Amino acid sequence: MKTYKSDIEIAQEAVKLPIAQVAAKLDILPDELEPYGKYKAKLTQELWERIKDRPDGKLVLVTAINPTPAGEGKTTTTVGLGEALGRMGVKSVIALREPSLGPCFGVKGGAAGGGYAQVVPMEDINLHFTGDFHAVTTAHNLLAAMLDNHLQQGNSLGIDPRTITWKRAMDMNDRALRHTVVGLGGKAQGVPREDGFMITVASEIMAILCLASDLQDLKARLGRIIVASTYEGKPVTAADLGAAGAMTAVLKDAILPNLVQTLENTPCIIHGGPFANIAHGCNSVRATRYALKLADLVVTEAGFGSDLGAEKFLDIKCRAAGLTPAAVVLVATIRALKYNGGVDKTRVGEPDLEAVKLGFANLEAHIESLQKFGVPVVVTLNSFVTDTPEEIAYVEERCRSMGCNFALSEVWAKGGEGGIALAEELLRTIREKESHYHPLYPDDMPLDKKIVTVAKEVYGADGVNFLPGTRTRLKKLTEQGYGKFPVCMAKTQYSLTDDPKKLGRPKGFKISVREVNVSAGAGFVVVMTGEIVTMPGLPKEPAALRIDVDEQGRITGLF
Repeated sequence: MKTYKSDIEIAQEAVKLPIAQVAAKLDILPDELEPYGKYKAKLTQELWERIKDRPDGKLVLVTAINPTPAGEGKTTTTVGLGEALGRMGVKSVIALREPSLGPCFGVKGGAAGGGYAQVVPMEDINLHFTGDFHAVTTAHNLLAAMLDNHLQQGNSLGIDPRTITWKRAMDMNDRALRHTVVGLGGKAQGVPREDGFMITVASEIMAILCLASDLQDLKARLGRIIVASTYEGKPVTAADLGAAGAMTAVLKDAILPNLVQTLENTPCIIHGGPFANIAHGCNSVRATRYALKLADLVVTEAGFGSDLGAEKFLDIKCRAAGLTPAAVVLVATIRALKYNGGVDKTRVGEPDLEAVKLGFANLEAHIESLQKFGVPVVVTLNSFVTDTPEEIAYVEERCRSMGCNFALSEVWAKGGEGGIALAEELLRTIREKESHYHPLYPDDMPLDKKIVTVAKEVYGADGVNFLPGTRTRLKKLTEQGYGKFPVCMAKTQYSLTDDPKKLGRPKGFKISVREVNVSAGAGFVVVMTGEIVTMPGLPKEPAALRIDVDEQGRITGLF
């Protein structure tokens, strides 16, 4: 039986170039880097000042169908596609999110690609990297500490403790911290009140970091964060607490994008990492802008399925940053289609054309919703040895009948070589099909109608159930001047509905909106649906059980 090396074993065998040599491929000068060791560096503001007036390259988004236990390989495809473009002589850059520590120790394991389509140093990227997430955590908790200290020192702003929405944060899955009480132990320990934690990647500060155009914009956005209300009902911001300056100081280096490389030494910019199921799911605007000035073609990704990450990329990030994607690559697998067709995850490797036909409904829904944004779509099947020619042929025929170009991807096993067919199809699409990108809804559409539009046009819902208090909250946000904000839907990634158990392409359902909040600094309204939570928990057998360090200091079991 053929044995396969683990992702971390492949990554540890990679021949990496010094980061200055990787940067030189993009004509970046050594003085325009801030090295963090031999193989990673931050891109400086001086570099931006030199390149900012260059014309932009083409931007390509990689997204996927709803994730399944079978795995779709969206990041792997992104990395392999970038490597393939490099092999073809295209000056390209990959732009990714940074992995969160929570999922690394939870269900997912490492998140730097897989097989022979990875970014390295894989261990560093998955564990601490350049400290960006720690800076976000510290800035978040600094604001929380200053808020509670304000209550302790007399509460001159008249903050109503019952209205505080700003929780603590940590980059770990820990369900025990979802609901807590702080300030116990007597007068000297603070003002007792209910509190809780969210995972760092759900913090508004992470969203702000990823949407800020520069340091001053970052500080202005941080100042607009609403943490509570006064007894008179007026919003209280981080600026009111005097926290914005110190928070910006904490994030001064974190705002700089990070440069690393793939196994084939293709340049990759990694920066920021908001989740797509509870935040907006895209890497930073700054990283994308750097990449567009440095390369002819930029391959980026958005988290989870297109109903979450891609919708937010197209409705929030592109709108805010003035970006126009040239094409979207939609990743699926035969195994995932079978799972969506009702096959148990233990049997998705067995031939079953009828299950593929049933499961194609999920892929069909993603294609149709993406086409509503006016961007050409290329579908790629992440290839497995268990896929049959009949199954592949069926998917290709259906995709082409819907106006999508199609290609197989074998990047997990072959790296860039396995992505040549996809790269060729992508370049053909960009050449032959013009992008007419537009957001799904206009700025001046009422907030409730924006929510309904996403639910109907992207999820395929019949409508929305606004639970008690949510319409009143939307009306108040509009009165406060936030009515033109886009909506950031917090929803399960596993289904087009807000019920993770409903696979395929469900019909006759409504999305339930249970809570609405404004992220005034990020510039969007967060809409909580179903049972989604901002602090995940660990599974019964977390990935952390498999992670270790050997006698030579080599990390094992990360993925």
